Amino acid sequence: MSMLTPPGMGGKYRITGDKYPRMRRSRSRRRIVFAVVAAVVALGLAGWGTMQLIDAFTGGGKKTTAGDRARDCEPVPVVSAAPLPPKPRQVTVNVYNATPRSGLAKAAADELKKRGFTIGKVGNATPEYDKKVHGTAVLLGGPTAHEGYFRVLGTQLAGTQLKTDTRSTADVDLIIGTAFTTLSPKKDADVALAAMAEPAPSPSPSCR
Repeated sequence: MSMLTPPGMGGKYRITGDKYPRMRRSRSRRRIVFAVVAAVVALGLAGWGTMQLIDAFTGGGKKTTAGDRARDCEPVPVVSAAPLPPKPRQVTVNVYNATPRSGLAKAAADELKKRGFTIGKVGNATPEYDKKVHGTAVLLGGPTAHEGYFRVLGTQLAGTQLKTDTRSTADVDLIIGTAFTTLSPKKDADVALAAMAEPAPSPSPSCR
């Protein structure tokens, strides 16, 4: 046995001077190293997650000022989908009677004039409509009459039928039918006109 061989070791662990034994690294040491690395990674992930939560609740560290809150609460401008309706004086109304009862056209025209409308022609309806309007009335106007004239005149009586023709003028025909009795009460018509003239309210800002 070589003098370099520790006592009690022989066989393949025998040191002869030209060959040294190969010692395996302990498995327990590798487990310890792996556990340390895993712990470091876990702590890093936990710290990163904590920072994300802090940013989520504090806005990433940015302080919110009164100016920022004011800008967040600024109402969004509202663009009205429909233009404001014309005034009654801007609507020229031709009043025609399509019923067997006489005097209806003049009476309706006089009342509409008192309510601020501009009156055009007054008389009996044309053969196309005479004795053929069985409802309250027909409002007849040009292609653009739906944009305002019909809406304004329609506040003065209920149950009207809307029709358009090829005229290029801005006047509207009120053709009285057999179901007509009288115009709507003036106070009701005024309320309807006022509601049409009011712009749509802007939405209230939601601030927290």
